[in-house]
Amino acid sequence: MSAEASARRVGLVVVSHSAQVAQGTVELAAAMAGPEVRLRAAGGTVDGGLGTNAERIAAAVEEADAGAGVVVLVDIGSAVLAAETALELLPEAVAARTRISGGPLVEGAVVAAVQASIGEDVEGVLRAAEDAANLRKR
Repeated sequence: MSAEASARRVGLVVVSHSAQVAQGTVELAAAMAGPEVRLRAAGGTVDGGLGTNAERIAAAVEEADAGAGVVVLVDIGSAVLAAETALELLPEAVAARTRISGGPLVEGAVVAAVQASIGEDVEGVLRAAEDAANLRKR
């Protein structure tokens, strides 16, 4: 893979109501994917409480975007609404290549990060994140 192709991997943003859950999920996914994948945590509120923040999510998407798209993984309920609002705050081109996953947060982030690390496109990374809902644990 060329250096340019390597730099244009799909990025991931992990959105959780808990900053610690988001950061821990990013750390786990990064350990599986390696440093080539841009992973960003967007958890909690700006004052450090539980919740989500659309501006924080939008900023994380812009940081994770290398031109190949971004998959946003969310935990529960209002995280989806905050991620959808974040898309409205982004430049049109970035929003157009960003997808919100309906898959599980942790398992989805790990498998999505691995797929991104091998150069899968944004639709493939999204599919992997959502298919993680079917992973058997035992």
